Amino acid sequence: MESVLSKCENQITIFTDYLEEFPDTDELVWILGKQHLLKTEKSKLLSDISARLWFTYRRKFSPIGGTGPSSDAGWGCMLRCGQMMLAQALICRHLGRDWNWEKQKEQPKEYQRILQCFLDRKDCCYSIHQMAQMGVGEGKSIGEWFGPNTVAQVLKKLALFDEWNSLAVYVSMDNTVVIEDIKKMCCVLPLSVDIADERISDSLTASNHSKGTSAFSLTWKPLLLIVPLRLGINQINPVYVDAFKECFKMPQSLGALGGKPNNAYYFIGFLGDELIFLDPHTTQTFVDTEENGMVDDQTFHCQQPPQRMNILNLDPSVALGFFCKEEKDFDNWCSLVQKEILNENLRMFELVQKHPSHWPPFVPPAKPEVTTTGAEFIDSTEQLEDFDLEEDFEILSV
Repeated sequence: MESVLSKCENQITIFTDYLEEFPDTDELVWILGKQHLLKTEKSKLLSDISARLWFTYRRKFSPIGGTGPSSDAGWGCMLRCGQMMLAQALICRHLGRDWNWEKQKEQPKEYQRILQCFLDRKDCCYSIHQMAQMGVGEGKSIGEWFGPNTVAQVLKKLALFDEWNSLAVYVSMDNTVVIEDIKKMCCVLPLSVDIADERISDSLTASNHSKGTSAFSLTWKPLLLIVPLRLGINQINPVYVDAFKECFKMPQSLGALGGKPNNAYYFIGFLGDELIFLDPHTTQTFVDTEENGMVDDQTFHCQQPPQRMNILNLDPSVALGFFCKEEKDFDNWCSLVQKEILNENLRMFELVQKHPSHWPPFVPPAKPEVTTTGAEFIDSTEQLEDFDLEEDFEILSV
């Protein structure tokens, strides 16, 4: 009975907000690398948007850490946006960008498994519990608001415990993406190869892999690339607007994390000079798996027209996301960046081939040597000392 009441309560919450309809225009709308002609493809556009997993504030979940908050309302919006970006990467990884969601329609088993990664339980690898507690290692107390870079660092560390999705998460430093480091992280030996001898692994560089000279055939670990940026001081610099919009056109696009001070949104595309976003600021009741092991997914998809905001109202602290399932996707992304981003006088970020000599050596992140699962490992914040603290240089201004 309680489950039925929760469903009804969530439906009421969703449909109380009346969102502005899209205008009648001949302009193209770009959503995560796909274009839609608004005048003739409006229903297809709305279907594409509603297919994105939508994570919002929740309440009545088990207290975080056993004694912490049982709702993330008021503080968890950036964490929810990070979940949405990661969920889109997992959808692309397992189902493909063209996969679509239909209400009450049976979905692939991978879809349900992806959804269960984000349920609000401490044993789910990307739950609000895991993200909040991993944030302690980034200097954030449980219940404290996160910035885009903090969320990126948290996702990078949680992904180390996620063997099923097996993502390589790269978070750029100093507005610079290093091709050599990404190749080093993503070009790995197949599981069937004995890698006990670390000298073998060390000898397999990205360069000899690309030339096909290695005695071993390396495989590509799917890449989640996050680029935290600050595009101005107190507001976004208009010189970056065109390059920012170009990122949503790239087939690798996962959108962007950002918003306004202490008010985060997940940006998925644009129409003209307006950004289109999914808003996590709706409080719904915790949803768990049902007796049959399935999750009722009706409240995990926004079935209303999405919200929009003028791009110049965006806070300058953002994080762009991209997903490269195969190495050729990353190579294509590099070519697009060279063509669309690096030809600007004031570049939004840099893409370099070699690791900068004045930086510390790049070491691909590795799962800490522990005997417990990831969920158990970070159930105690005292055990987070194995992780290095990353500076959150771009927190949204208060």
